[in-house]
Amino acid sequence: MEHKVMNEILPIWTYSCLVMLIPVFLLTDYLRHKPVIVFHGLIATIDLIIFIFGQGVLILQFMLFAYGIVTATEVAYYSYIYSVVSSEHYQKVTSYCRSVTLVAYTLGSVLGQVLVSVGNVSYFYLIVISLASVSVAFLSSIALPMPKRSMFFHRKDTEEVQVSPSTEDVMSKSENISPQNNPDATTFSQSPVMSDGEVFKQDVDGLVKATDHHSTLKVLLQLWSDFKDCYSSSRLLYWSIWWVLATCGYYQSVTYVQVLWDHVEPSQNTLVYNGGAEALSNLMGAATSFAVGYIKLDFAIWGELALGIFSAVNSSALYAMALSNNIWVCYTCYVVFKGSYMMLITIATFQIAFHLSTAHYALVFGANTALAKLLQSILTIVVVDSRGLGLDIITQVLISGSYFAVIAGLFFIRGIYIFIQTGWKGDKWGSEVIKGNTSVSRNDIEITEQF
Repeated sequence: MEHKVMNEILPIWTYSCLVMLIPVFLLTDYLRHKPVIVFHGLIATIDLIIFIFGQGVLILQFMLFAYGIVTATEVAYYSYIYSVVSSEHYQKVTSYCRSVTLVAYTLGSVLGQVLVSVGNVSYFYLIVISLASVSVAFLSSIALPMPKRSMFFHRKDTEEVQVSPSTEDVMSKSENISPQNNPDATTFSQSPVMSDGEVFKQDVDGLVKATDHHSTLKVLLQLWSDFKDCYSSSRLLYWSIWWVLATCGYYQSVTYVQVLWDHVEPSQNTLVYNGGAEALSNLMGAATSFAVGYIKLDFAIWGELALGIFSAVNSSALYAMALSNNIWVCYTCYVVFKGSYMMLITIATFQIAFHLSTAHYALVFGANTALAKLLQSILTIVVVDSRGLGLDIITQVLISGSYFAVIAGLFFIRGIYIFIQTGWKGDKWGSEVIKGNTSVSRNDIEITEQF
């Protein structure tokens, strides 16, 4: 059964999420966030209902496919948040959002562990509790206010171009033109069915439809142009590379960590504390994410060096989990791994957001997520899937540890290079960076005000 779960069922989630990410990203912006958030809650509710009543490998695979849609639509929540705050609040908003999410995970893990260990509650009732919680979230999402604009498809300036005051003026003037005053209008006046205003209105309606089609094409071309412009910045590119690589490795590790724990300490033979380990790891992640909002550090100098150092910590934690036969060592290393990753991903997310205009954040965030899922899918096909190598769980974790070791080496070397190149310039260099960052932030505020 362990082989089926690891090699045939769990990979479906990765593939589903990858396939849905790009369509969801475009729909999120086109529908202005809220409908996708509501859909996210609805699919999550249906997914848990299937989990409660479904049986068999095929049903579980379908459930994982639906969960992939749930994961992909999470982008709507974060896009919604960033669409309603200005860029100077990105650092704290990012840390708050991640902290709140991880605190919720912590509470859920603690509740589950207490109910199982103390109350001997079956897993069935835990899923029912989860269903009730998700249902409340789904109903709450319906009450969210609908944003008046989105990043790309529904900018106010675009709307003004499509239905402009000048068009209304022309229509009103055309209604006042008579054949006696304007001989050129005789063609319209001879129409037996439509008046002058109706003929003109029909022409305008056709023009608006053509403009809508043209605007959609224009948005897609603008997305591609913005994509190239965003990644032309070397600093943003390196932060995004780490974001993609680390996110891929993180999800590849946490997706199968329960399989590792069951391999080290089978749940059929003894009482396990997997829920407690998840609770502590989420609490550690929440603490480190929250602390990022108050760190006073020049990330332009120290950022990539920190990425290298803490990626090495992640690599060491994974190696220790793979080579240990003690479940408590595995739990401890997992807490360290997740806390370290959550701290770094919060820093990386804030740095990426801070160096972008408001309109480009959703684009880069969505592209990075899609690339991370693409890389994870390739890794899953080769390492995990039964159609690939179908390796055992210990070998998989060792590969993940080596993967983070490569990331650590790359960014540690680059961090040392950045420090040698710029570190000795001291306060003067740092002040220039701060001034540059301030100008970017002001530009973001001006763009936001234009919307």
